[in-house]
Amino acid sequence: MAQQAPQPAAGPAATAATTASTASTTKAAKDAPPPLPEPLRVPVADSHTHLDMQDGTVAEALAKAASVGVTTVVQVGCDLAGSQWAADTAAAHDAVHATVALHPNEAPRIVLGDPDGWSRQGARRPGGDAALDAALDGIDALAALAHVRGVGETGLDHFRTGPEGMAAQQRSFRAHIEIAKRHGKTLVIHDREAHEDVLRILREEGAPERVVFHCFSGDAEMAKTCAAAGYYLSFAGNVTFKNAQPLRDALAVTPSELVLVETDAPFLTPAPYRGRPNAPYLIPVTLRAMAQVKGETEDALAAAVAANTARAFGY
Repeated sequence: MAQQAPQPAAGPAATAATTASTASTTKAAKDAPPPLPEPLRVPVADSHTHLDMQDGTVAEALAKAASVGVTTVVQVGCDLAGSQWAADTAAAHDAVHATVALHPNEAPRIVLGDPDGWSRQGARRPGGDAALDAALDGIDALAALAHVRGVGETGLDHFRTGPEGMAAQQRSFRAHIEIAKRHGKTLVIHDREAHEDVLRILREEGAPERVVFHCFSGDAEMAKTCAAAGYYLSFAGNVTFKNAQPLRDALAVTPSELVLVETDAPFLTPAPYRGRPNAPYLIPVTLRAMAQVKGETEDALAAAVAANTARAFGY
């Protein structure tokens, strides 16, 4: 073998360039959509997604989902503009059903203002109770539409909203319960670190005929309480996370006739793609993990989930 001449040591500039290139490659990989999973043999629905927050067109998202057996999606509104978009999208696509609501974190922003512009509307001034009432009137009007299947996501969020916003959240939640009951629509609940208060308000107001706990986050005991009340529990990609054993325990004790599956896309991407963008086409990854937890075959759980979602949302 011929002896090679020694190579000069890499200088600081070369090292920096290599580091930057590696970081860029890593970021590109994290931002890249996960690959298509193996298609499901039994078609199912994504019971909770946000197509308006995902890249690409609605038609592209629906086609990609359908190619792996996810043939129906429930598009969820989080504010007045997003709820109008959900209703319009459901009217334009047979595979889309809409729910409309003010997200629990939206209500305090309407009442107290949003100086940091965290929400999609940008910075807002305080509007008080009158502004919240006006927004609720808009949700009420949308809830009357035939292609709107649910009222939500509504509920309580003790994680992102502090004590000063609790009154607005609770008033909004109670109003959404009344709207759902009056229009005969499904109530879709967002419950983040607020289990006892959510269940208490449901008892106080009287729950609608159909209630869905979106991205269920309680433990096994709460799952039993919800199941006893006939509430549907929808599980998202976080059921696949390593630290989510309490969530898997909750799934294990939930009757199969009350189980739904969702993406909450673009959030909560299931393992092994956690941190990358989520979309309805990744439902098979979560459903297969759920089937293992339930000790059921993939086809059996998919058939149950498909029937449950149609029953839960009345389509």
